[in-house]
Amino acid sequence: MTTYIIRRLMQSVIVFFLVTLLVFLGMRMLPGDPIYMIISRAASETATEMQLDKLREQYGMDRSMAVQYIDWLGGVFRGDLGVSILTNTNVREEIFRRLPITLHLGVLALIVSFLFGVPMGIIAAVRRGTWIDTVVTSLANIGITIPVFWLGYILIYILALQLHWIPEFFGYTSPFEDFWLHTKKIIMPVFCLAVTTVAGVARQARSSMLEVMGQDYIRTAWSKGLRERAVIFKHGLKNGMIPVMVFLGLGFSMIIGGQVLIETVFVIPGMGLLAVNAMGNSDYPVIQGVILVIAVIVLLTNLLVDLSYGWLDPRVQYR
Repeated sequence: MTTYIIRRLMQSVIVFFLVTLLVFLGMRMLPGDPIYMIISRAASETATEMQLDKLREQYGMDRSMAVQYIDWLGGVFRGDLGVSILTNTNVREEIFRRLPITLHLGVLALIVSFLFGVPMGIIAAVRRGTWIDTVVTSLANIGITIPVFWLGYILIYILALQLHWIPEFFGYTSPFEDFWLHTKKIIMPVFCLAVTTVAGVARQARSSMLEVMGQDYIRTAWSKGLRERAVIFKHGLKNGMIPVMVFLGLGFSMIIGGQVLIETVFVIPGMGLLAVNAMGNSDYPVIQGVILVIAVIVLLTNLLVDLSYGWLDPRVQYR
């Protein structure tokens, strides 16, 4: 297993470097000159080319892209993600101030996905061909295809503006400051983040359980006269959960990525909203830092999912 972990870590490191390179080059291909974000509009109209060159030199934009990339990557390994061009604040501090909010919503959405998606899939598999299976499958198909940002606006219109059930829905309040207000504000964002993953988990759980329930050892368990609950939870569930755990790992990555839209819709001060604002202002250091942190989260999540195979299925051999 040690060899497998080392090999997976090496693969993750390679992917990490490729991500940093793609992010760096992608930012430099965006239209516009970020130097104009630093100075006011009035100053940009009167600034001389020499003054602009001095600003480019100050922010390291006068050097070749290869040198800029190496300098930025070196700063990453030192924990220095640079300074925001727009606000002149430390990028690392800004990201880690917003990261707990993003992770909080993401983890809650993942928990909701597991708590609702897995039982829905199991029930649909056990009651295959019944009206319950039809309802669960239909809801899952709808949930897979629904755009989360559109769903967010619909929920705001119905629940907040028309029914006034959740009048306070914009922004984010820490649960340590006001737990009730915090709960009201995160209900709709967490639901929007979880709906697609719930649908995917339900479909995957149904498919996996149908395959497992057709195995010989399940038929043997039935022939022994075991109760339905014992057959499902003791014999079928663990093997049926292996593909579901893989999907949950991928689902968490999708949830983190989907927060860019949800945080924008609900004006939540997380990393997603930070990335959107930085993208609109060509704030390269912030965009690079946000994408880098998200890439690390995704890589670690995928590694944990791979390592969980051994616990879920002892037949898995790490080589």
